[in-house]
Amino acid sequence: MILSGLMISVPTACHNLKTDKLNTNQTFDWGQFAGKEIFLLLDDHPWTEGLKPYLSDFETLTNLKINIKIVPEPEYFKVMESTLEDDDDSGEIDVFFLPMDSTAYRLWRKNLLHPLTPLINNPKLTELDYNFYDFPENFRLAGTYPPGESNQNLFGIPATFEAYILFYNKTLINQYLNGLVPKTMAELVEASLKIKERGEGKFFGTVMRGIPSDTIIDTVTGIILNHWGSEPSNLPYNIWFDNDWKQPRLTDKRIMAGLRNYAQLMQAGPPNIKEIDWPEATRLFQEGKAAFYIGASLFGPDFDNPKLSKIAGNVGYTVLPSSGEQSLTGHWLWGLGIAKKSKNPEAGWLFIQWATSQMIEQKIGVMTGGAPRFSSWVTPSVYTEAMNIDYALAVQTAMKTSRPTVVLHPRWDQGAKAIATTIHRIYDGANEESAVAELQTQIKQIMSDFPEDY
Repeated sequence: MILSGLMISVPTACHNLKTDKLNTNQTFDWGQFAGKEIFLLLDDHPWTEGLKPYLSDFETLTNLKINIKIVPEPEYFKVMESTLEDDDDSGEIDVFFLPMDSTAYRLWRKNLLHPLTPLINNPKLTELDYNFYDFPENFRLAGTYPPGESNQNLFGIPATFEAYILFYNKTLINQYLNGLVPKTMAELVEASLKIKERGEGKFFGTVMRGIPSDTIIDTVTGIILNHWGSEPSNLPYNIWFDNDWKQPRLTDKRIMAGLRNYAQLMQAGPPNIKEIDWPEATRLFQEGKAAFYIGASLFGPDFDNPKLSKIAGNVGYTVLPSSGEQSLTGHWLWGLGIAKKSKNPEAGWLFIQWATSQMIEQKIGVMTGGAPRFSSWVTPSVYTEAMNIDYALAVQTAMKTSRPTVVLHPRWDQGAKAIATTIHRIYDGANEESAVAELQTQIKQIMSDFPEDY
């Protein structure tokens, strides 16, 4: 398919990609639960803002009443879990915004999630053209449990995602690099350090999330996945464990290279890089202070918004510079799930099906830059018309090779914090091999007394 002069391929699994209407097969009826009420619990997120203008369309289509509760972060996570666990009617819930990471896995293990597979497979409940396989396989796997087993069920449908890509300031690239964007991660590190040295404190090579927190682990994992190559990174362990919680593999050369690159890119940043989280990193990049920024793809639309960004119209977008044969990356997902205690799970599924349909998903996605269906990125539509073409191409390319960044274990936050601390040690000049060897021992200790069958 041709989009503004660029060739973009459509996965062969995507068929009947219709975006003009919601078709109806002989057994499916959008009005089959007319008169019922469904309760939505949503995070105060751009996706939710994108949803609001179309809720009345859903109510008209289905004759269902929507009762919606929106909770700001970070309170949302606490409210979500307490509502799912509450047995009385004061916490009514059907559909909710589901973080498709270790949080969703923990909720599944506590039997708080309703399986979606039987609903998808029921022709009376699922519209013929829904096309579940329009979502990338690695997006679908993030909400499929038990991971890696034959008796799997789906428990979350992707709603919005972030992959980790490279943003660059064209002015600074022209000024310091003769307009040449690095093609490999080694070149990116070298170029970033060069720009910092020549920028004399006015401009920096790269701005990154640098805080010593477990929250940076998704970006870190995306960079390490870029070193990983074709070897699987199977859940629940991902790249960090050798298919056994007692066997961490932090000393793997690929992981060590990724940790080193992350620390080096931090060294090319501002002096306070160890205090910078994504809001500060994003602001510095928007102000034109940094040549490069590895961050969540969903930041892209704001960078081209002149109301928010001083470098609007002068931003470049590309996949991560490769560390091997090709560029690889990771992603993180928000999804939609149904509560196990839902009184109307089938009606709730109608809402999820509608909100993640090919027609509606792309409209909501304009607010997030994170439409998780391939079709939204490759079909001329309101979505692609709202996107910078280079940004659209970079994200669509990243979607093809991205893998989940999640580790499905309740203690992974401790492991992720230890990894962030080790990156700081390397940044400060510690011997890399010694620092990572100590990290390996620390991760073993964190996992040592946890049940092996988790």
